[in-house]
Amino acid sequence: MNYEIPPPLRQEHDELHAQLRNAIQAGGEVGEAAKTVAKLMHPHFIKEDEFALPPLGLLQPLARGTVTAEMASVLKLTDRLAAELPAMLAEHKTIVGALERLADAARRGGRGDVVEFARKLMLHAQTEEQVMYPAALLVGSIVRQSLAEAPPGRSSFASTSRR
Repeated sequence: MNYEIPPPLRQEHDELHAQLRNAIQAGGEVGEAAKTVAKLMHPHFIKEDEFALPPLGLLQPLARGTVTAEMASVLKLTDRLAAELPAMLAEHKTIVGALERLADAARRGGRGDVVEFARKLMLHAQTEEQVMYPAALLVGSIVRQSLAEAPPGRSSFASTSRR
């Protein structure tokens, strides 16, 4: 089964990438600080696209109480997220440090737009840590528990959650 990152999250990532490109184009100290952020973010965003955010595509079906046997393949993604979560959180700390340096350079350079971008990206990292990553892990937990508890011929979370 193929899992898609919810479109609003995909769009937000695309917008953040565009804003980072603009910061790099500022040149000078701001551009150099933005390049450092980009170097740190690129491998992190790849991980998010590969396994951290795609499970969120199952939130709506799960909220409706639907769990199917095909959803079991999401466990590969959520298990990988669980295993790599400490490293991803450490990457966030490194990225936030680079964003703080970018914001400082942008303040000195009179680039309020870049300061605002850095603030938004730091908030985005907090949202991932406090909402998106835990939600993705819950997707795996719900799928695992529901498929393990489902009576023969039934694979609905709603049917297993009533026991």
